[in-house]
Amino acid sequence: MNKAVGNAVLRNRVQRRLRAVMAARLTDLPAGSLTVVRALPATATSSYDELVADVDGALQRVLGAR
Repeated sequence: MNKAVGNAVLRNRVQRRLRAVMAARLTDLPAGSLTVVRALPATATSSYDELVADVDGALQRVLGAR
């Protein structure tokens, strides 16, 4: 997590939210796949629902391209 996201409290909050979003979607990923989620500075002000929509959109693009 880059310090550009915010102070330690914000970075940890973003990290927990992204971890929760991805944990709910692990079953959608192919077995053995590796996933990297990069948090940009705007992520610090995003709501949980916005993070869900962004992650779902990204996964849909990646998994739809297979």
